[in-house]
Amino acid sequence: MTAPRFDRRSFLQLGASAAVAGLAAGQGLFAADEKKDDPFGGFLLGIQSYTFRNFDLEPALKRTKDLGLNYVEFYQKHCPVTDDKKKIEALLKLCKEYDVKPLTFGVQNFTKDDKANEKLFEFGAALGIKAFSADPNPDSFDSLDKMCEKYKIAIAIHPHGPAGGDKLHRWYGSEVILPAVKDHHPLIGTCLDTGHLIRAAQLGKKLDPAKEVLAMGARNFGMHLKDHDNDKKRDVPFGKGALDVPEVLKALREVKFKYLISIEYEANPTDPSPDVKECVQTFKDSVKKA
Repeated sequence: MTAPRFDRRSFLQLGASAAVAGLAAGQGLFAADEKKDDPFGGFLLGIQSYTFRNFDLEPALKRTKDLGLNYVEFYQKHCPVTDDKKKIEALLKLCKEYDVKPLTFGVQNFTKDDKANEKLFEFGAALGIKAFSADPNPDSFDSLDKMCEKYKIAIAIHPHGPAGGDKLHRWYGSEVILPAVKDHHPLIGTCLDTGHLIRAAQLGKKLDPAKEVLAMGARNFGMHLKDHDNDKKRDVPFGKGALDVPEVLKALREVKFKYLISIEYEANPTDPSPDVKECVQTFKDSVKKA
């Protein structure tokens, strides 16, 4: 496999924002047209299937559909990585039956191993996704440059807030992610997780999700939208913790965000649907203010 080498000078000349805009136009990137009757205000709202981790694939898809959501970010339980085309075709057929389309996958680790990375990107291409939410090793970016260029699938680095041992996750926010990716392929950026950004305050790092979106600019390739109560240390329905949903949506509009917003709800795993339904309604109310 051959691919162009991405160095600092070429990226400064290209400009990440312009590059992403060009790729989006060339691919017919999957932004929803904003219409008056669109309850999500032109955003693509879906579910991170980890929300339904206590359920198998088909019940998870049914619950997604019942919530009025048509997009999903799969994680490994519901969609194991495979090179078996028949298994992928069967999964996509089931998704179609429930009118739920996979747009992203993760959270996936990446290393500097080109062959291993290529297998993951081939899987992503077969699945039809546009981005991996990712936790890449710091030495993986040269390999990911080539993969992003070849497959036109984004790498969206996902922060995890406190990571144990009174330490923040290595990719806890824009101030560590942006310096690491700014000279790499313009399809390497973030999938900000608003809940984990809020959780960083437990270790004294106050991060504003809306400002994090603005800092990453054109390098926002996904979002895990969640609210969190740091006193109770648990996820809560939107608006009942620290998350200002309208402000986050305003920031996403400002950076012309066109990728998937995934509701990821980690509380009440045995029956998350009522709380997620509340989140969906709050989102609908919030887009009117954004």
